Amino acid sequence: MDTKSFRLKGYQDKEMHCKRWMDPNNREPKAVIQIVHGMAEHIDRYDDFARFMVQKGYVVFGNDHRGHGKIPDESEILGHLSDKNGWRRTVLDLNYLREEIEKQYSEEPVIMLGHSMGSFLARDYAQEFGDHLQGLILSGTGGKLGVLGTLGLWIAKVEKLVKGKRKKSPLLDRLIFGKYNKKFEPTKTPFDWLSTNEWEVRAYVEDPLCGNIMTTGFYVDLLQGIKKIHQRSNLEKMPKDLPVLLFSGEKDPVGKEGVGVREVQTLFEEQGIKDLRMRIYPEGRHEMLHENNKEAVYQDILNWLEEKVGEHSVKRDSKVESERRW
Repeated sequence: MDTKSFRLKGYQDKEMHCKRWMDPNNREPKAVIQIVHGMAEHIDRYDDFARFMVQKGYVVFGNDHRGHGKIPDESEILGHLSDKNGWRRTVLDLNYLREEIEKQYSEEPVIMLGHSMGSFLARDYAQEFGDHLQGLILSGTGGKLGVLGTLGLWIAKVEKLVKGKRKKSPLLDRLIFGKYNKKFEPTKTPFDWLSTNEWEVRAYVEDPLCGNIMTTGFYVDLLQGIKKIHQRSNLEKMPKDLPVLLFSGEKDPVGKEGVGVREVQTLFEEQGIKDLRMRIYPEGRHEMLHENNKEAVYQDILNWLEEKVGEHSVKRDSKVESERRW
């Protein structure tokens, strides 16, 4: 396995830590998977999944978001995207990485996989840059803000005004994640809602780059970002022919135990998304890529990828033949 960590300049020359997984023999990949990680975690947590996909013929890329993971800029703090337009800048960072991928793999299709907060970022990306993607995979996503989310946004704005944008918000942390964990009482950790796999949960708890309390500015960015991607004018921008795979755990509180995921499915269908598939895993929690049955989840994703990459190759070959005849 050939893994490489590197720094890349993102939006406004902001450096970000990136990772690439590829076959050491440099064989031509079937496609490139660009991973968009979730809140309060980092790209290295996807190492096992990435290695599986490389073994199956894919190249995998990903980056640590602003305020997450291995922060190249010492002025940054964990849990804070940016002092200004953090959500927008994080989406644009994804495009800088996608452009770098295109420089190295100009002929291969790019499939974006976003988890949790990363799924919201990936949806925003698809609304603006979807023509550059050949597939979209959304893990642990959710629907509109709802009453609690709207309340959270109001609290975040007040706290940001009173405490400052870079101050941590234990109040919002409790408001959101305390509710998530209550459904799994008696609990052993504050993060039992992530997975039924106790080893994976313990690894998350013991990771100093995971589970950090986020800032007031972060919560404003996040909640405004979720609100933005659900506005009809933005939903309509997503390419209608972009293949989409939705998957979630049946017990995932972010997806409201499947209700929020089905809401997203309905929204996409109403917008005319033609190729849409959804999978809800019984008893699964938030992180299906770290669940006890993760191998089965990996295989389901692979099966979908093989189908879509094959379809893309047929379309590309047909287009080349048509152009040659012309």
